Amino acid sequence: MSISLVAAAGLRSLSGGRGVPPATIWAPALLVGAVLLLPLVYLVVRTFGGDGDIWGLLFRQRVAEILGRTVLLVVTVTAASIILALPLAWLTTRTDLPFRRAWVVLTALPLVIPSYVAGFIVVAALGPRGMLQGTLDGPFGVDRLPDIHGFAGALLTLTFLSFPYVVLTVRAAMLRIDPAMEESSRGLGRGNWATFFLITLPLLRPGVAAGGLLVALYTLSDFGAVSLLRYETFTWAIFVQYESALDRTLGAGLSLSLVVLALAIVGLELVSRGRARYYSSSTSASRPPATVRLGRWRWPAVAFCSSVVAVSLAAPMSILGYWVVRGISNGEPLDVVWEAVGNSVYIAGLSATAAVVAALPVAALSVRYPGLLSGLLERLSYIGFALPGIAIALALVFFGGRYASPLYQTTGLLLLAYVVLYLSPALGAVRTSLLQISPRIEEAARGLGSSPIRAFSSVTLPVARPGLLAGWALVFLLVMKELPATLILSPIGFNTLATSIWSAASEAFFARAALPALLLIAASAVPLAFLILRERR
Repeated sequence: MSISLVAAAGLRSLSGGRGVPPATIWAPALLVGAVLLLPLVYLVVRTFGGDGDIWGLLFRQRVAEILGRTVLLVVTVTAASIILALPLAWLTTRTDLPFRRAWVVLTALPLVIPSYVAGFIVVAALGPRGMLQGTLDGPFGVDRLPDIHGFAGALLTLTFLSFPYVVLTVRAAMLRIDPAMEESSRGLGRGNWATFFLITLPLLRPGVAAGGLLVALYTLSDFGAVSLLRYETFTWAIFVQYESALDRTLGAGLSLSLVVLALAIVGLELVSRGRARYYSSSTSASRPPATVRLGRWRWPAVAFCSSVVAVSLAAPMSILGYWVVRGISNGEPLDVVWEAVGNSVYIAGLSATAAVVAALPVAALSVRYPGLLSGLLERLSYIGFALPGIAIALALVFFGGRYASPLYQTTGLLLLAYVVLYLSPALGAVRTSLLQISPRIEEAARGLGSSPIRAFSSVTLPVARPGLLAGWALVFLLVMKELPATLILSPIGFNTLATSIWSAASEAFFARAALPALLLIAASAVPLAFLILRERR
């Protein structure tokens, strides 16, 4: 009896004194946290288990310069993505924009373009001797364009690859806003713009913060674009250490530094989140907000959406299509890799489902029982997203070889890697939806005799459906294009579209790489379109 009372008191203190969370929430949340700790434990052991002077290696001017470049890229890409995504989310959620559902799908699809493919496309199209220069050379005599390599190219590429994170999370938040709040503001004499900035935008803060956090961590962990565009960041330095095997201890130390930087970013997101309440005090059912008529701004809005889609999706696909046509005309063997398509869709769907299921107890603990334990588990989920895939994969190879040999070289270990890598996108979307659901709804269900788990599953989950679907779609899209972890952990003979693209591109067979890249986009578009069409708006 005394032991159970002590355990309950411990859980109550760790949950901020707001009661003891049920075991159906804290037990799976702790299990998820233990899995997320595996890569971190490996990096600590690898970093401090060696004989070298790791502190002397890390505190060098060279490392400080790389840190400065990394922070600059993260800040600018995040800010540019938010500026680009906010009007897109509002236009596709609240207005009478023509072909609204189509724009939602099209603005989300850049997520499936691998960064190494996008980086090469940017170099091939906009480089000093690229396709654009060749087009301008004849009629205008332009014999050389400014070098796209470096910061400008990395900023352009990563912004147009990662802004959909903010679009999807902000859309999920907009779908949960009670329109009565905005109607009350307008009833008090405020105009539409004043209502947006004083009421709507503050209510969107969790969605903006969650999407911005994902963009920042994605930029922090990217290797493909920054390496091809020759902009040295932490991930490039880490991959050089791991792949060349010059000093894997230094690579682990740099990875730990990346974890510290990721935790700092997560801390900033926590500060921006504040302690505000984002749900209505009313327990009445939510209803769709009134549709804003764009009027004369209808076609300028279409032009804006078209411009974003043209740069982020149509141009890359056109270049990939050009390579396919060029390869066919030159007699390249372009076989459709249907087995790779099936493997990619299978492992992506399984991983997305597993990530959302794993995110649910962590999100519920964070929203309903905020405290030290929930805060720690939530922060842990973002470490995997910030670390390079090769660091996660090597940690799981170490774990599988030493302690879980039945999982070694199986899809189970690959699935575990995807959950560690991409739990945070699912958690961000799920948490945003739960924040906007009043706990009084669950309390009313429990007052009618439902158990906590039954009230949560029958009342809260159906209302949080937009966030669950957004999180599932995000993870699905990310797993479809994941490369380093897939190359290291895939079972023998388990080829995906990502590995097919990399195998062809690494041997400079760009026509062969273009076809699976187009298939990757097409295979991801079908389930994403299905999810968007099932939304209530």
